[in-house]
Amino acid sequence: MFTANRAAIPYSDPWNISLHERIKTLARGKYRVAYFYETANNSTFRYRAYNMVQVLNNEQNCNISASYFFLDDLHFFDEIANLADVLVICRSRYCHRINQLITKFRIRGKRVLFDIDDFVFNTNYAHLIINTLDQDTDNPALWDYWFSYLSRMGETLRLCDSAITTNDYLANRIVEFSGLPVSVVPNFINNEQLVLSEDIFRSKEASGFARNDTISLGYFSGSPSHNLDYAIITSALEQVMDNDPRVELMVVGYIEVGSTLSKFGDRIKYQPFQDYVNLQRLVSSVEFNLMPLQSNVFTNCKSELKYFESAIVGTLSIASPSYTYATAIQDGKNGYIAQAHQWTTVIQKAIENISSYPDMASTAFADANSKYAWSNQYKKIINALGL
Repeated sequence: MFTANRAAIPYSDPWNISLHERIKTLARGKYRVAYFYETANNSTFRYRAYNMVQVLNNEQNCNISASYFFLDDLHFFDEIANLADVLVICRSRYCHRINQLITKFRIRGKRVLFDIDDFVFNTNYAHLIINTLDQDTDNPALWDYWFSYLSRMGETLRLCDSAITTNDYLANRIVEFSGLPVSVVPNFINNEQLVLSEDIFRSKEASGFARNDTISLGYFSGSPSHNLDYAIITSALEQVMDNDPRVELMVVGYIEVGSTLSKFGDRIKYQPFQDYVNLQRLVSSVEFNLMPLQSNVFTNCKSELKYFESAIVGTLSIASPSYTYATAIQDGKNGYIAQAHQWTTVIQKAIENISSYPDMASTAFADANSKYAWSNQYKKIINALGL
């Protein structure tokens, strides 16, 4: 584990701003972009609305302003439609209120775009999604939920003029389903993350990536639906920890390590689910971030965010060869790629190559900073918006 550890920092959601302030922000530019999401959260809303608005409002010498709105703002939909030139609906399920919002923009001759970050709009893949997420297929309520969720999402998508998404693989699935034109704006690191992460990386760099005598592997779970992904590496973790007493495992979030690993006692470190800023601290403390994924159409649509949020704090990733991971990671240069049967071998190889860690981590940091820092996304966003 790295010795340049940070204490927890105070955190509050930066998007908790009054409707009055959000409308005022929208109104100040010549070209105005309204982002809509059902309700604020720490995942899709943050990446696909809050982060986008942050970029557009912080670009120097431009005439574009942006703000975000929610279902709770429904009594101001007319005012929002009057002010905004473009509406971007982010991963929202069809309902009469969303239909009303779209209609208000349509009758004013304004464009409506749909932004989505996951393959959750096509009911043809409901069975695959349910199985991938390790859901109870014998529960009829679960089938009702997923068919409702997917069909409502697909209906909102079809009502829009075009779409924006996170990668080319998912873009192709959107085209197959809707026939709409699609642009790609990747998920990226916002300013709050970047300020802390760069400081953490520089501290690690200044210390020569100083470590103690342990080697820490990290598994960071953002939701409780990754049991089957985690199962891919369970056997490998047991073998590696049996063979090398230096190795510890940090589990953050909702995953239970299981009976086969519980024998390692205090070599298993548990941390609760973290806010997205403090998560960077924990990721920075481990040598290797483990990113196993099942291989199918649904998982290939996932973004590479776990890679770049690790790289920006100087932590290397070991990942399954999904579409985005295999595109982002050059094996042995800025991280490692492991097929399902290779996890033991690849983890051991990464540990054996620990002397090359500083160079690889610096390469990964530079890659993440150039491709995924919020300050480098402006042109991609305005191109996708057609501005």
